[in-house]
Amino acid sequence: MRHLLCGAVTALALPVLAGAAYAQGCSPAPVGQREYDQTLPLTLERAVARAGHAAPEILIAALEARAASADADQAGRWLNPAISVDTENFAGTGGLEGFDAYETTLALEQTFRLGGKRRLSERAARAEAALASAECNVQRLEAQRLAGELFLDLQAAIEMADVADASASLAEEFANVVERRVEAGAAAPPELLRAKAEAASLQAAADAARGNVEAAAISLASIWGSPDVDYVLPRPENFDVATDSTGSDGVRVTHPRLQAAQASADARAAATDRARAGAWPDVTVSAGVRRFEDTGDSAFLAGISLPLPVFDRNQDATRAARFRTEGAELNARAVEARLRAEQASLAAQVRAAKSRLQRLEGEALPLAEGAYASAAEGYRVGKFDLTATLDARRSLIETRAAVIEARLALQTQTLRLRALIGAAPFEGEIQ
Repeated sequence: MRHLLCGAVTALALPVLAGAAYAQGCSPAPVGQREYDQTLPLTLERAVARAGHAAPEILIAALEARAASADADQAGRWLNPAISVDTENFAGTGGLEGFDAYETTLALEQTFRLGGKRRLSERAARAEAALASAECNVQRLEAQRLAGELFLDLQAAIEMADVADASASLAEEFANVVERRVEAGAAAPPELLRAKAEAASLQAAADAARGNVEAAAISLASIWGSPDVDYVLPRPENFDVATDSTGSDGVRVTHPRLQAAQASADARAAATDRARAGAWPDVTVSAGVRRFEDTGDSAFLAGISLPLPVFDRNQDATRAARFRTEGAELNARAVEARLRAEQASLAAQVRAAKSRLQRLEGEALPLAEGAYASAAEGYRVGKFDLTATLDARRSLIETRAAVIEARLALQTQTLRLRALIGAAPFEGEIQ
């Protein structure tokens, strides 16, 4: 099943993350674990919401956002002052012999970063924290979209299993019809063997379909880190998923991928300003007191130290940062263009999938049902042969499966379009 292996890996990662952080969105502050009622049948909205709060990838990204925020706090702090104690002029020769003439100096030093380095460093770190939060939101949307698609896969698997069960029942009923005709001498015994073989084959297909349901359910649960199915399977009466494209007239400016690209451009611009400030040297100011042991006198002293920016004015780092800023700005424009192209493509796919589903449900399925009903009745009264009836039933089964596949395609493409434009169930916090 799609992403089953990936889901299993994330499930193994969850115990390490439990209790560390829980992501509600991707704010830097931790939030409490959200409880979910496991007695209610799962719905698309609940699956999307749970993935958005409990997927291990989101928890990891939320921790990184919190770490980036802590880095920003650190970047805004002043440099620590330094204290020094020096002893001079002792254990020498002549008048400096022994410790009678030594001098002791106690000094305090403080380095000041000129050019606004502290402020610009904090600003750059805040921009990196905003980027980490935006990337976390990208992870959140991807996890929610994947959970939605896997929910639709599970829903289609359940519908396919129901069709397989119904087909096996039809085959069993028809085998009884063939048996009665054989007993009455109106049909040859090999026809009964063939009908029973078809029934057994369809029953095996129904068993396989139920196995697919279980695999799809486990794959979905793995998205939020559960190794087992910890929810009630969705019910057929709740399978109505909106397939309209309301609000699809424009890409939302708050799309996480676009926000992340813009945050990256802002972070690179802030890094450029910080690199440009590196041309200013840092100045170190010192002040202290010196004691002369031979006279018992003491005096104050003061000093200043300033590197001479002769060889290095951080010009190469500034140039590199400027290039990265230009690249990030270009990427932001490219991301927006790709999002608009993706939206146009998804809208076209939704229209095509909707047309196909309407054709299958409105024309092909009723005709296939009528054809099989007529063929089965015709065989019962001796007008049609067994092959024609089995072919009609096979065509009915294939048409029912095609309807489910077409509905899944329409719902999947609509879900992706809604994720792109921020429509339900991807708008805001889902309760």
